[in-house]
Amino acid sequence: MLSASNRLKLVVVPRWKTPHLMCVNSFLSNSCSNPSYDRGQSNFSPKVLHIYITSTPVKLPWIHPLSSMLKTCTLKPRSLVTQASINDEELAHQIFNKITSDSQKTANSITDLCTNHTNKLCKSKNLQAAIKLLQLLLNTSTINPIEILPSYNLLLNAASENNKTEIAANIFKDMYINNLPMDSTTYFHTTKAISKSNDLSFISSFLQEISDINPTRDVTVFNRIIYGFAECGHVHNAILVFDNIKSLKCKPNLITYNTVLWIYGKVGRVDEMLDVFTNMKKTEIPPDIVSYNTVLNSLRKVGRFDLCVVVIKEAGKLGLRFDLRTYTALIECFFRSGNVEESLRLLEEMKRGHIRLSVYVYRSVISNLKRLGKLELAGKFLEEMNECMEDLVGPKDFKRKNR
Repeated sequence: MLSASNRLKLVVVPRWKTPHLMCVNSFLSNSCSNPSYDRGQSNFSPKVLHIYITSTPVKLPWIHPLSSMLKTCTLKPRSLVTQASINDEELAHQIFNKITSDSQKTANSITDLCTNHTNKLCKSKNLQAAIKLLQLLLNTSTINPIEILPSYNLLLNAASENNKTEIAANIFKDMYINNLPMDSTTYFHTTKAISKSNDLSFISSFLQEISDINPTRDVTVFNRIIYGFAECGHVHNAILVFDNIKSLKCKPNLITYNTVLWIYGKVGRVDEMLDVFTNMKKTEIPPDIVSYNTVLNSLRKVGRFDLCVVVIKEAGKLGLRFDLRTYTALIECFFRSGNVEESLRLLEEMKRGHIRLSVYVYRSVISNLKRLGKLELAGKFLEEMNECMEDLVGPKDFKRKNR
């Protein structure tokens, strides 16, 4: 532990005075490593400069303008979030010290301690202090970033609930720039917050900024943003990302197309879904069984059984292996079109192909047989389902995994 005289202090340098800067060893040595950090903001001239330093002052020659030095510095972790006030800084440091102390005294994990304190700050709407607290924790080498992911998700949710769209966007960009772990909850709260702006220019700007800090042009981040928008009910924003993904210098992949097919199918916009499906087949990314299952199920839900037959024949010609979802959709389709024999044939084909049957297949068969007045046959399948219940695929097996 450092003595009181050597503790890190916060220096505030007014821009109108010749600075007698306090410095740390790494500050100047790490400068000039990333000229693109400011990303073109040529008018950047902050009112104050916050630097953590030792207590020994070093007088430096006047540098004018101060912004020219800041533009060439890389601060880790890099932050795009609005600077916290002095009071927020002090509060964040107090909580940080308490978390550090409590983690050594109690059995509580860093995750629990940080989550509890972040939650309190969010409830009191003190988001800037929460942001600063998480930045302090990230600068601690003993803390794994995954330990504070729940706290980041709490902060993003609070920003969304309080309509702090820009703060949410900047938090997300901070996380992305610094390669922090993000899960489906992160994307859900971020896209929900951004959608609340109802400003297409803001959304487009956000997407462009994500593209600018995506040097590998990896489409994964946009795939998850598309899904996040759809999951929080803003399909138009999800489609906006998809329509502009090439202009963002990213190339859509199979997951991109399958996600968009699922989105259109979910909201019943089957004509647009079929357009995407047709265009997909014209690219170098051929549809897989997931693509066909998505289209098949979407057509089944709107009663387009004629097209279901066309789609499944096409999949068969491509040599795609039918799975549980394929058979479930087909059995329902043929039942709904009155072809009981074909439905039961497909059920037997599943058994011969050693495809693990699900509760849903049996329930579909039983309910459709009852609807058609075939009560005896329905009773037979009910008995069969009850006998093998433990071996059937159930609801837990169909939960959508985090994207």
